[in-house]
Amino acid sequence: MKKPNILLVMTDQHRRDALGCYGNKIVETPHLDWLAAEGTIFSHAYSCTPSCIPARASLLTGMDPWNTGILGSGRGQGRMGGGFTHTLPGELARAGYHTQGVGKMNFHPQRSLNGFHHTILDESDRVETPGFVSDYEEWFHRNKTGDYGIVDHGVGWNSWMSRPYHAPEFLHPVNWTVNESIRFLEKRDPGVPFFLKTSFSRPHSPYDALPYYYELYDRKELPAPFVGEWAHVHDHPQDAAKPDAWRGKRSDEEIRRARVGYYALIHHIDQQIGRLFMTLRKMGEWDNTVIIFTSDHGDMLGDHHLWRKTYAYEGAAHIPLIVRLPKSMRISTAPIVDSPVCLQDIMPTLLEAAGADIPPTVDGSSLLPLIRDENASWREFVHGEHCTCYSEEQEMQYLTDGLWKYIWFPRLGTEQLFRLSSDPGECTDLSVREEYASELQRWRRRLIAILESRGAGLTEGDRLVCQAGKSPHVSPKYKERMDRWQSTASNK
Repeated sequence: MKKPNILLVMTDQHRRDALGCYGNKIVETPHLDWLAAEGTIFSHAYSCTPSCIPARASLLTGMDPWNTGILGSGRGQGRMGGGFTHTLPGELARAGYHTQGVGKMNFHPQRSLNGFHHTILDESDRVETPGFVSDYEEWFHRNKTGDYGIVDHGVGWNSWMSRPYHAPEFLHPVNWTVNESIRFLEKRDPGVPFFLKTSFSRPHSPYDALPYYYELYDRKELPAPFVGEWAHVHDHPQDAAKPDAWRGKRSDEEIRRARVGYYALIHHIDQQIGRLFMTLRKMGEWDNTVIIFTSDHGDMLGDHHLWRKTYAYEGAAHIPLIVRLPKSMRISTAPIVDSPVCLQDIMPTLLEAAGADIPPTVDGSSLLPLIRDENASWREFVHGEHCTCYSEEQEMQYLTDGLWKYIWFPRLGTEQLFRLSSDPGECTDLSVREEYASELQRWRRRLIAILESRGAGLTEGDRLVCQAGKSPHVSPKYKERMDRWQSTASNK
């Protein structure tokens, strides 16, 4: 039987509720809605470490954050360097696939391949390796039509600000990412199946949408942020004053403009994804390609006076996930799956679809039984975490089954409980209500059972231990991996 091609499309900082197929009536995403109509929508997909590097490490390896050794992007946390014994592109390469990564990878060193045969990069102006220049930046300056730079519009890489793109449309990174993906499809080895990861650097800020899309959404009535009855704790004018604020309330008009730019970028991305789909159809590969669409994490967009990511809240942690199988594998598929899933599940899903072995290092599970509606046993909930990034008080551990969510803040020693089935915006914290004490205790015990095995001082008996003033929570797996990598390198 012919092996299927694999296309993994990934956006950056794309929240789950910003797609038409997930119920959003404002944003236009016809191509992704079409993909969903031919495939399966996962309604309760979550990023277990909702920021770029740790989330992408779990997708790359199929491993839980504790086992990748990257629990966040704050103090004591490492980068996505080498030392992984098994990666998704590496296993597919061993199985005979021609593998290519296009766009944002977040590897370290930045030219690391991590199992890909080749990568062509857009790293959003990050220079973490001496002398590194991304392929997109090099191409931009070679092809620009005047004396301007990539972000001469004045909006920073993590800003809440928004404005139309300042350069010609063909120079936008969204277009470049699809152009390079199509170029790979045209020049790949036609004798073997391909694995292509198309990884956009948007709708992550800067919210610099093309004028056409920006003006389109500037004329629309957009949803206002969710603001919980507890959210006053993040209404800090001093923090909000920063151009890259992580919290604080900006004016209603500034919040609206951020959402205009964000929605407009998503519409633009969808249109370019349509070009990629069209290329597959022209090449006759559409019906023999597994296509997965997802994101590394979401974007708060002012919800609860918060911006950016790293939080356990729905805006940051709840992500889109669409899986569309080739025609030959689409015998009986569920249109919607409500089981709680995560990025770790993508690697085993694709390896099973490719007929490749799933390495013992993988913590995730293949989604194929859920897609085939085989009534397979599944996890009851997803566990997520993120160590200190913007502020120690936002370090968190969370659990969710998509209907309930429990959050523990280790540095504060406080908890939150939300009933997502009736409060999807997480506006009412039930942890302070006596009638929900048993539900709160049930979720707390589940978290204790997970954390006590780490032996990291997070638990003591039947209670969680506040971490205020203590050293950062660090997984020993990171040092083990780096020591192994360096030892291997020194022996070559």
